[in-house]
Amino acid sequence: MHTDDQRSALNLLSQLYADAKPALVFNNEFELLVSVILSAQCTDVRVNLVTKKLFADYSTPSAIAQMDISLLEEYIKSCGLYKNKAKNIKEASIMLCERFGGKVPSTREELMQLPGVGRKTANVVLSVAFGKPAFAVDTHVFRVSNRIGLANGKTPDEVEAQVTALLPEELWGKAHHWLIYHGRKVCHSQKPDCAGCQLKAHCSFYKRNNGTEQ
Repeated sequence: MHTDDQRSALNLLSQLYADAKPALVFNNEFELLVSVILSAQCTDVRVNLVTKKLFADYSTPSAIAQMDISLLEEYIKSCGLYKNKAKNIKEASIMLCERFGGKVPSTREELMQLPGVGRKTANVVLSVAFGKPAFAVDTHVFRVSNRIGLANGKTPDEVEAQVTALLPEELWGKAHHWLIYHGRKVCHSQKPDCAGCQLKAHCSFYKRNNGTEQ
């Protein structure tokens, strides 16, 4: 059940970031999948620079499945954790070819069978690529949801369950992007811009730190 603050915060987020959309650049479901795997502990700007070169030369599961792993590592090296990411991307590409006809599956259960794909990555693909109701919890979403008071979760799964309970399914994907944008622009990890935040009147963190909590 919504509190007044939760309802007001979500309404403001929807207005402030009405045009929010994925920052990753991709042309199809497979490119999105690879991009999201690469985005772990890496900025979307960096991922887009890497995938621009990678996808110009290798843009299908079959092409990447046949790549020498050292070559794939070289392409994605600047993304960080590149050895593990290269291994997962190559193995996921092989599995897509062998088990899914070279197509990215459209169910969470099948997506999470792919190497390197956890619930967050699966939810991004489901929402962005297939338009299915899914709410991905990355570090921005986890931090901002808890900080504002939309959730009080110790794990991404808890935050996902609590935030989705506040919203109709058709807004889950949009809310993911609202919270990411707010985290990047205002509610920074180390030094949130509380003074300039339009949500502060409805934010648990602000109220706790400014003596206005009822």
